[in-house]
Amino acid sequence: MLKRERQAYILKQINLHNRVLSSDLSLEINVSEDTIRRDLIELSDADKLIKVHGGALSRSFHSSFLRSDVYQLDLKKKIASKAMGLIKDGMFVLTSGGTTIIEMARMLPVELKATFFTGSIPAAYEYAQHPNIEVIFIGDKVSKSSQITVGGAAIQKMHSIKPDLCLLGINAIDIENGITDNDWEVVQIKQAMIECAARTAVLTISEKINSFQRLKICPVDEVDFLITELDENDNIFDPFVQHGLKVL
Repeated sequence: MLKRERQAYILKQINLHNRVLSSDLSLEINVSEDTIRRDLIELSDADKLIKVHGGALSRSFHSSFLRSDVYQLDLKKKIASKAMGLIKDGMFVLTSGGTTIIEMARMLPVELKATFFTGSIPAAYEYAQHPNIEVIFIGDKVSKSSQITVGGAAIQKMHSIKPDLCLLGINAIDIENGITDNDWEVVQIKQAMIECAARTAVLTISEKINSFQRLKICPVDEVDFLITELDENDNIFDPFVQHGLKVL
């Protein structure tokens, strides 16, 4: 694989999953970790990603307060619009972070009256701009790579609330592996979110369907809704519908 092809692949993976590990990229592309490290340094110098120890982070995800170059922004806005249809006045809503959730937060109708719980710093900021939404921030240690709070105190606080709805941005989903991620602390937080909510909707662009990461959050049948930019009758959803998910 030529260098430009490798680097295009790396950017594709980081746009999809927000974070990549050098060890994983080395196996996927079948090159040495030193080669991957040099590619990441070049891409970082070109302002296309953030180089960190052992891998890299997406710039659009990591700086979502300010950046407008979010990957597949139009598709994420479409997903966000669908997700809003699940939110009703008076609800307790628990949300993760992520660029799609942030777009949804910006689109919430002015007249909506609800209580939003989140450990996401960017999402909390957006909810706080809304005139009729009460915002409860779930505090603890801040994960710099994901901009959410993680740790035992945050998990304990999750279990003290009973939200009507959990809206979860995800990194990967397939039938065999379920919903997966690449950050152990984030996995634990998302597991707690799903466990405490009456219903859970996962939000993802369709490119993440039938992909997986190393760490499992839950099987697909532990969530209620799958929301993407595609038409709900697309054949790609047939296995998920058979496992009881409602597709929006």
